[in-house]
Amino acid sequence: MLKALHQTVRQWLWDPRIPSAGWPLRTATRVLRFPYALLRDAMEGELTLRAMSLVYTTLLSVVPLIALSFSVLKAFNFQEQLEPLMYGFLEPFGEDGRALTDQIMSFVDNQQNFINDGQGVTLASLGLVFLIYTVVVMVQKIEEAFNFTWQVQRPRSIGRRFSEYFSVILIAPVLLASALALKATAEQTEFVKWLLQIDVISDGTIFVGQFVPYLLVIGAFAFVYGFVPNTKVTAAAAFVGGIVGGLVWSLVGGAFSSFIGLSTRYELVYSSLAIPLLVLMWLYVSWLIVLLGARISYYYQHPEFLRRGREKIILTNRMRERLAMAVMYYVGDEFRNERPHWHVNSLAQHLGVPADSLAEIVNQLEARKLLVVTEDDILLPGSDTECIKLVDIFDAVRRSQRDQLLVKTASLQRIDVVIEELENLVGEHLSQRSLRDLIEARGSQDSEDDDAKVRGLFPATGQKR
Repeated sequence: MLKALHQTVRQWLWDPRIPSAGWPLRTATRVLRFPYALLRDAMEGELTLRAMSLVYTTLLSVVPLIALSFSVLKAFNFQEQLEPLMYGFLEPFGEDGRALTDQIMSFVDNQQNFINDGQGVTLASLGLVFLIYTVVVMVQKIEEAFNFTWQVQRPRSIGRRFSEYFSVILIAPVLLASALALKATAEQTEFVKWLLQIDVISDGTIFVGQFVPYLLVIGAFAFVYGFVPNTKVTAAAAFVGGIVGGLVWSLVGGAFSSFIGLSTRYELVYSSLAIPLLVLMWLYVSWLIVLLGARISYYYQHPEFLRRGREKIILTNRMRERLAMAVMYYVGDEFRNERPHWHVNSLAQHLGVPADSLAEIVNQLEARKLLVVTEDDILLPGSDTECIKLVDIFDAVRRSQRDQLLVKTASLQRIDVVIEELENLVGEHLSQRSLRDLIEARGSQDSEDDDAKVRGLFPATGQKR
């Protein structure tokens, strides 16, 4: 029944008559496609599993992360600003959230005092290593979840992980604490006090102040959506995801706080275990909202995947060959012009194919030494473009998988002869043509679109796919 309902809704949202309908119906269907896609992705189960995994990782990493942030803030004498940030996340728990924040901060203070007193230098050193390791693992898990959401196959390199992760982990707390400190300092100045005595400004400040927490949450969500995925995320996509994710998280937080205030029976049944259970629930809901918001960013940037989602595309042999040739063409052309910049994800977006499908082709070309992936995940030709023959590019995808063993019969042998003759014909036609010949073949037709150039590689099969 659910499958039939799913098909009915899908057919209605992508009815071929919608483009010719009035603008209210067109707008409504475009908006409704997003909740449909999110509900479909959530029901597939992968996002919920990753949210559960992040809950476990968060529990292991929360104290080390706070301890690291505390150490950084202490160097700038901003450590008092960390507690309000921590309580902001646990605010839905009310007084229990305040008590839990105090317990976590007390534990972090004890760790800092232990290290500052010089007690157990070896133990402190091991603790620092474990602290850094757990923080890196947590951010890596978050990146993996976001890369899955964005259908990105290649994670950041180890060098980029350490440089980019720690840049954010070390700088973000300082920026947040600085903003809070500047706000508190500004409120104590005589000029600001004088301005606040004016009724219009005072009322306006109170009105705007009601929206500041939501704007901060939206900004934080938008930053995460733009920074964490290992692909280029447009500012508009990150901002749209931040608006939806931030507002939903804030509204759900208010509802969760009301739920805790009304559900006193939890404390009667579970006693001291009530708060840990509720914390687990809140962490799970929070991570699920974050991942769904990231999915909204992805669909906003790639609306062509709203209908298909993560449905696997089975590439035909012809399409695999065309993609392999297209990858080598674009990479070789940029390399010849001394401006290599293609990544798997950016090239997949340019060609309009899923990144996971293109990553498979890139891996096959890399295995044949036709492509090289740098430390920064930039694609480069494996050798001089004059030395890369077109026939080798075809063979890289044609012979990437071992042939299935079949019983040797006379009929199969005759078929093998025909296949071999066909491959010889292709080899004779392409063995003398190099990748450089292909790149330089465009001549003066620079206005021709890139896809048409790639289609020109197949004179016998140049039809539109």
